[in-house]
Amino acid sequence: MESRFLGIDELTDIPAVAVVVDVMRAFTVAAWAFARGAEKIVLAESLDEALALTSGHPDWVALKDGPPAPGFDAVNSPALLRSADLTGRTVVQKTTAGTVGALAVKEAPLILCASFVVAGATARLLHSRGCTDVTYVITGEGGRAEEDLACAQYIARRATDGGPTDPAPFLHRAATSRAATELAQGLRAGSHPDDLALCLDFDRFPFPLLATSEPPLLTLRPGPS
Repeated sequence: MESRFLGIDELTDIPAVAVVVDVMRAFTVAAWAFARGAEKIVLAESLDEALALTSGHPDWVALKDGPPAPGFDAVNSPALLRSADLTGRTVVQKTTAGTVGALAVKEAPLILCASFVVAGATARLLHSRGCTDVTYVITGEGGRAEEDLACAQYIARRATDGGPTDPAPFLHRAATSRAATELAQGLRAGSHPDDLALCLDFDRFPFPLLATSEPPLLTLRPGPS
């Protein structure tokens, strides 16, 4: 399997398979939303689009990075979302990096969004489909976020080998990253003290996050376990 690890700004063509990685916290939050019963997640281009979408659908839930804001129902925190009842709801998610990365590859034939909580499921799907050319989109820090790169490299190794891969060294890299330090110190607005542990909760969920184009929207749903 050929694996490429690129930042959002480094994308120059439409990849055959794209795995968009945001560990802290977009795609950890997305996985938790499905665990709390969400039916689908719509990835918004902007905060204004997120508000426009929810204004036309009063039962939809708007979620954003940073502190609470008028019109938004939730913030991008897995700990703050883990007690929510989202049964049957549609979540509209807009974040600084994760959703931007997914929308940057929205024309790819296969798009997966990933974090450590769904890493194993993501690797299994890639392996089962016989994917031979995979582009991993490292969304944080201009493509240099250590936690995202570590997660992507774990998935790539496991997808290639098809068997167990020790996650410990990859999790250690993530736990000592700049993003982890900021979360641990409470420096990220809209965060909770438990967010870091939840972002490092390896293979918490058995499903991958599969994005599909439903023009004009890009929609995320749980893939096959």
